[in-house]
Amino acid sequence: MLNILKSRFAYYLGDIIYGANDGIITTFAVVSSAAGAGLGPIVVIVLGIANLIADGFSMGASRYLALTSEQSLEEATQERGRSPFADGLATFASFVLVGAFPLIPFVFAVNAESVFTISALATAVTLFAVGAARAIVTTRGFFVSGMEMLIVGGIAAALAYGLGAFVSSALGVSL
Repeated sequence: MLNILKSRFAYYLGDIIYGANDGIITTFAVVSSAAGAGLGPIVVIVLGIANLIADGFSMGASRYLALTSEQSLEEATQERGRSPFADGLATFASFVLVGAFPLIPFVFAVNAESVFTISALATAVTLFAVGAARAIVTTRGFFVSGMEMLIVGGIAAALAYGLGAFVSSALGVSL
């Protein structure tokens, strides 16, 4: 049974990592830019959920369309491809499930002053865990795989936070 699960994970690894990585990075980018601009938790939640669903659907649908296009080409050359619907669904599901982690602290916030810090920590741990999970079916080590994803996500978050703070300051917005 474990070998079957590992095989399925390996088969969808690209879709899962693609969706999870983009989901958590773009959601935390929304959280970071909103926090950098000084927006409140309700605004962060609304923007984050809108990002999860709309961008997640876009990612899944784009994966589906890309694979159907590839299959049309493969059919013309008599090659066999993947399942566009299942791949698109894997991309969408991983985007939404993993991408929700930066929002969870805002939904259950007890201390509004530390909610962004908790969100940042949850995001960092999740980025590392998803990256490290790649090592289950690849030859790369857990630590290197995890750090690679954490660094990419960290750079995106820093850019988003800085941009939110800059635009808020440039527009003279004070909340």
